[in-house]
Amino acid sequence: MKFSEEIVGSIKGQDVVQYTLANDNGMEVSVLNIGATLTRIITPDKDGKLENVILHWMDVANYEQNPGFFGAVVGRVAGRISKAKVTLNDKVYHLTVNENSNILHGGNGFHSKFWTVEDQTTATSAKVKLSYFSKDGEEGFPGNLNAHVTYSLNNDNELTIEYDADTDQTTLVNLTNHAYFNLSGDGKRSILEQEVYIDSDSIFELDEESIPTGKMLSVDDETAFDFRVPKTIGQNINDDSILLKYGKGYDHLWKLNQGNKAIRLYDAISGRTMEVTTTEPCVVMYAMNNPSSAELNISKQDIRYGVCFETQRSAIGYNEVFKENCILEPDKTYHAATTFKFGIK
Repeated sequence: MKFSEEIVGSIKGQDVVQYTLANDNGMEVSVLNIGATLTRIITPDKDGKLENVILHWMDVANYEQNPGFFGAVVGRVAGRISKAKVTLNDKVYHLTVNENSNILHGGNGFHSKFWTVEDQTTATSAKVKLSYFSKDGEEGFPGNLNAHVTYSLNNDNELTIEYDADTDQTTLVNLTNHAYFNLSGDGKRSILEQEVYIDSDSIFELDEESIPTGKMLSVDDETAFDFRVPKTIGQNINDDSILLKYGKGYDHLWKLNQGNKAIRLYDAISGRTMEVTTTEPCVVMYAMNNPSSAELNISKQDIRYGVCFETQRSAIGYNEVFKENCILEPDKTYHAATTFKFGIK
C-alpha cells in the first residue's frame, strides 16, 4: 500500500494538492484537496492495460468552480431543494439559489472548498481522510458542521468512500460523490453501450426542474427506468417519456432495494466491471446529458461520456417532502458509506 502527494496547481494563491492511493495490484486512486475531488481511478482492462475510468478537468483551474461537479464531494445537501428554503424547528432558512429558483448540490458548496488532509494508510489499506468545517450560515444552512470524507483502497480493488458529520444545531446533511465513470478507459468511447444494473423497483417522480413531487413511480410502468435486468444506458435513453425529456436523458433518483449489489456497470469491450454497495437508500444516475464547459480527459468533447452514481438520501421536494431523511440533530452523527469494487468479466 502506498500514499503519495504532489502539487498540481494553485487556486486563489493556495496549492492544489493531488493525493494518490495505490494498492499492490497497480490500482491507483487520486484525490484533490479542493472539493475532496476524485480525479483518477486507474484500473486494468481484460488485457491488463491500466487506464483512468473517471473523468476530470484537464486544467486544474476549472476546479475553482467545477461546473458539472466532476469527481467532487457535494454538500451540505446533494440534489435540489425546492425554492431554496427549508423549515427547521419552526424557523424558515433561505438558502443560496444557483439553479432556476432552487439550490443545487449545496450552492457554492463543499465541491469548491479546500479540505484539510490526513494520511491514514495502513498495511492493508491505502487511506486518506479529508475534513471541512462549514460555518453556521454558510449557503444559508444553520449550524456549525464538521464534515469528514475518507477514501480507502484495498487489495480487493475496492474503493470505499465514508462520510461523517456532526453539528451544533439542527441542520440538513446529505453527502455524495459526483464522479463520472466511463469503463472504456481514458474516455475512449461514450457510455451508451455500457451496461447497467440497478436493484430498484421504483423512482421518484420529478418535475421539469428535477424537483421531487412526492410521488413514487413503479419501473414496471416507467420501463425506460427499469434496470433490474441489465441493459445498456443507450437502450431507452431517447424513449418518448416526459421524464426523460425533463432530464434530457437519465438524471433521476431511484429508490434502492438494499440488496448485496445495489448497482453494476459493465463495459463489454474493455471487460471492466464496477459493483456498487452502499448504506444509502437512493441513487441518482446521471448520464452526462449536458456538454462540458471546458476540456475533459475524453476522446471527444461531447455529452454522454460519463455516468454518475450518486448514492444518497432522498432529495427534498415540494412542500419539503422527504426532508426528514436529511435532518441531522446535534446529538446525532451522520454516517454514510459506498464501496466501488472494480474487476474484469
